[in-house]
Amino acid sequence: MTKTDNQQQSAILVTGGAGFIGSHVVRHFVQKYPGYRIVNLDALTYAGNLENLRDVEHAQNYVFEKGDIRDAALLNRLFEKYRFDGVIHLAAESHVDRSITNPLAFVETNVLGTVTLLNAARDAWKNNFEGKRFYHVSTDEVYGSLGEEGYFTEETRYDPRSPYSASKAASDHFVRAYFHTYGLPVVVSNCSNNYGPCHFPEKLIPLVINNIRQGKPLPVYGDGQYTRDWLWVKDHATAIDVIFHEGRTGETYNIGGNNEWKNIDLVRTLCDIMDELLGKPAGTSQQLITFVKDRPGHDRRYAIDASKLKNELGWEPTVRTEEGFRETARWYLENEAWLQHVLSGEYQRYYEQQYQ
Repeated sequence: MTKTDNQQQSAILVTGGAGFIGSHVVRHFVQKYPGYRIVNLDALTYAGNLENLRDVEHAQNYVFEKGDIRDAALLNRLFEKYRFDGVIHLAAESHVDRSITNPLAFVETNVLGTVTLLNAARDAWKNNFEGKRFYHVSTDEVYGSLGEEGYFTEETRYDPRSPYSASKAASDHFVRAYFHTYGLPVVVSNCSNNYGPCHFPEKLIPLVINNIRQGKPLPVYGDGQYTRDWLWVKDHATAIDVIFHEGRTGETYNIGGNNEWKNIDLVRTLCDIMDELLGKPAGTSQQLITFVKDRPGHDRRYAIDASKLKNELGWEPTVRTEEGFRETARWYLENEAWLQHVLSGEYQRYYEQQYQ
């Protein structure tokens, strides 16, 4: 979906735009493309937080709609109301531990929700797909687990190991099936672990930061040698922008941060950063590290080869991980009210306060 003059009034639907990654994508598009109407559809489940978007909620080109991607009637009404030219689909259940406890919720949102959204787009665009784009945002976890060497490429065979990754793999397959069967103009990206401001505190990096603040144990699964590639969330938003506008229809692009960290090394680095920011003696926070029982089906290593995205579209990450870790830690320390609202559940009342 290349940017052209006649697309200055484009309407873009962003699903899950109140979530961690989604809110950064919404902000990026609202601020960079004042000629676009950005419609944020979010069900505001536990991870959806409209406080993430307070700085753009009154922008003239931004609209929030509360709703569930599984609601076909709602989606049809929204497509009719806004005449969307594009969809950036981020809405998903995304926490592996939660998927182990309740896999069916992940099937319902990530698979059924995605297919319902695909149907709405296909029906609204009525096979006249010129100037349209359905962008599906996925994860590197669909590829399974790597050994000590090698990288995930766009050609890597799918091998999901958790209910979460299985549900995302299924949704990826449906998106590509709609491209091959109906000609729906789709593009897919698979990203590595994101980090940065506004991350829900059940995830590793904000959990560690918050627990250090409170002097609580820092849980590390197993032997701590599990390895992940970490991607600065604002870099991810710029990658989504580039792929949405310039990516080739029907293609998949991997998005990575080129920054692999073993979990234990990441936690120790965060400890050192927090000790410095809090004015504590070096080594204080590392004493909180506690190794805990491993979770079932824990993938050993993820690593993204993002060379296709660099070679075709010229994108590469701009923030090195330790720099991003420091900025993330500083953000949480400077936004204690946001964190307290999340921990207390107060953030879930923001919709009623602001929109009703």
